[in-house]
Amino acid sequence: MENNKMNTDNNGLRTGGQVLVDALRINGVERAFCVPGESYLAVLDALHDARDDIELIVCRQEGGAAYMAEAYGKLTGKPGICFVTRGPGATNASVGVHTAFQDSTPMILFIGQVARDQVEREAFQEIDYRRMFGQMAKWVVEVDDAARLPELLSQAFHRATNGRPGPVVVALPEDMLTDRVAVADAGPARRIEAAAASADLQRLQALLGEAQRPLVVLGGGGWTAAAVADARRFIQAQNLPVAASFRCQDLFDNTLPQYAGDLGLAAGSELVEAVKSSDLLLVIGARLGEMSTGGYALVDIPVPRQALVHIHPGIEELGRVYQPTLAINAGMPTIAAQLAALAPVKPQAFAEWVQRLNRGYRANFECPRSPGAVQMSEVIAWLNQHLAADSIITCGAGNYTGWVHRGYQHQAFRTLLGPTNGSMGYGVPAAIAAKLTAPQRSVVAFAGDGCFLMNGQELATAAHYDARVIVVVVNNGMYGTIRMHQERSYPGRVSGTDLHNPDFAALARAYGLHAETVSATEQFAGAFERCEASGKPALIEVQIDPEALTPRMTLSQIREKALASR
Repeated sequence: MENNKMNTDNNGLRTGGQVLVDALRINGVERAFCVPGESYLAVLDALHDARDDIELIVCRQEGGAAYMAEAYGKLTGKPGICFVTRGPGATNASVGVHTAFQDSTPMILFIGQVARDQVEREAFQEIDYRRMFGQMAKWVVEVDDAARLPELLSQAFHRATNGRPGPVVVALPEDMLTDRVAVADAGPARRIEAAAASADLQRLQALLGEAQRPLVVLGGGGWTAAAVADARRFIQAQNLPVAASFRCQDLFDNTLPQYAGDLGLAAGSELVEAVKSSDLLLVIGARLGEMSTGGYALVDIPVPRQALVHIHPGIEELGRVYQPTLAINAGMPTIAAQLAALAPVKPQAFAEWVQRLNRGYRANFECPRSPGAVQMSEVIAWLNQHLAADSIITCGAGNYTGWVHRGYQHQAFRTLLGPTNGSMGYGVPAAIAAKLTAPQRSVVAFAGDGCFLMNGQELATAAHYDARVIVVVVNNGMYGTIRMHQERSYPGRVSGTDLHNPDFAALARAYGLHAETVSATEQFAGAFERCEASGKPALIEVQIDPEALTPRMTLSQIREKALASR
């Protein structure tokens, strides 16, 4: 609070910008990501005085800044903070808000807004953010009175972190930020968690006692390291097979015998069949969305044929799509501790079932040899052995992620940052945010050639802040995922999916990075080790054959299969 007093003038007044920045400090904000704009200069000025407490990371495009804030929120569990200007800045940043919403990530996007006396005139870059963000955010507010900033920002932090975590959007009229007001600060926001009733826990144990083929599915947001450890204790004590929902593989140690794989695009056939044949699905934190249910085909709607225990921090999610046998509204740390305290029901009874699913998971590592001199499965296998267990892997969207998710084993919490909304361009900015937040950990970003060029300019941010990430660009000269779907639906009719790319290694060097080009599998290990030893951010361009479209099928095989089915 002493810092707050430093921001007042002789009359005890502060600008709206100062009140806002003081609220950030009170809520423990240590880092904010931005692209500067004239609409919130008063906030930038207040951040100048708070620079010893809040590091301001200046990015090159608002989409990259918003992705960095989202990745920070995902990694730390604290709201990622992003500042952008009005109009084009806000529309660019919306991609990160959508990612945070579908990924259940706490985030607050602050947007500079036109002055209050210019509203509803379609002033320069004016947008009504309540209508623009609509269902994309948990809450959207425009602060018209600087004296209400402590109240409304307290609400923003509470909303971003409680229940199902997610993004909040706060619009800031530029003249409001320069108003001087005398107002008391609110205290820091507090986490508020629901818990399971004792009767619900007894019912859960009874369902476990009746089950022959149970399956746990972990996913969603709101997890902590302690919650992950408690969930692991519960799963091991009960000896239950566990799957991760799409891009949540870091919620359970993939090397343990209970792990059955991830319910994502690279799900193994054994796991897919296990979901269908299970007689008890215990879903903890996951929404059971499209990706984790095979397009809503693995679990019947609205009443599943399996007994379904659905545990979720957002009460609005329970019964939304699937009518559960038992619904429990609870926060992840609280419910995980409650589950860990339960007595084992019949762990020996599930031994054969657990072993079968784990064998299926390990069998999914095996991939046929791909066309070309680079075998991505072997590259991932090498990284799996080479990287420390706490290394952070980031990725965007594209077929290249199939090799990453199929072959890399996550052993620790928050070692995977990937967008469950399938957003391209995420991997590079997410990696930069991760490295700035956890500089002692290795951070490796994967990107396809199309994915990389959506936010590749953030290499300048990596160089600026010496964020020593290693970016692996998997270059096949096309939008690979779209080409895959194109060949399945319109075989041989290529349209709009080819790419003309730069020399990615030369581009990285232009930004001041160390860079390597790999055109054969055996070149990768040496290139990666040179990147690690370079003492700077680095990039490896991995040139793969366009025929190597998926871990299991080539481009030609996909086309031939589609033609044969006609």
